[in-house]
Amino acid sequence: MIKNIIFDYGDIFINLDKPATARELNKLGITDFTPEMVEKNQAYEKGLISTETFVNFYHEQFSHTSKEALVDAWNAILLDCPKHRLEFIKQLAKDKKYRLLLLSNTNDLHISWIQQDWGMELYNEFKDCFEQFYLSHEIHLRKPSADIYEFVLQENDLKAEETLFIDDTKENTDSAATLGIHVWNLIPGEEDVVDLFTHKKSLF
Repeated sequence: MIKNIIFDYGDIFINLDKPATARELNKLGITDFTPEMVEKNQAYEKGLISTETFVNFYHEQFSHTSKEALVDAWNAILLDCPKHRLEFIKQLAKDKKYRLLLLSNTNDLHISWIQQDWGMELYNEFKDCFEQFYLSHEIHLRKPSADIYEFVLQENDLKAEETLFIDDTKENTDSAATLGIHVWNLIPGEEDVVDLFTHKKSLF
């Protein structure tokens, strides 16, 4: 029986346009990610380098662009958060039937954009639905490394067999499943988190 539900953030609650950043960077003349850029992206997502260092790195690589344009391109992936999903998680929190946690690969620029776009009142209302609100840049771990799931289980005294993890990236759910965690690899555009208890009714 499921007692704990761990949710991803992007494309679970907030809609994403995943090709958007590459598309916007392409307009700035940045057509490919070098291994060094991928390494910097992952280090930034784990909070190992500051936003200033991250933006400066790209600005030094592509000095013909402005820092503002680079930041706007980086944030282009982020879209809206449908109201019905917010209402769903608020009701789930109110019911108090399950321990609710959020686990997201999210960097400082993205979370700052969300806070500004939503407003801090709504953002905090959403955050307060969760017992724990884990962002990769704050805990210095990122999915799909098994370390991040082990950390969440141990920190909260959760049993894997009583835990469901919901994420839109198969690599992430596959990794969690190796630890015995139940998973739902949600397909954006075809499935919606609000249908959880219909889609995964055999677990509840």
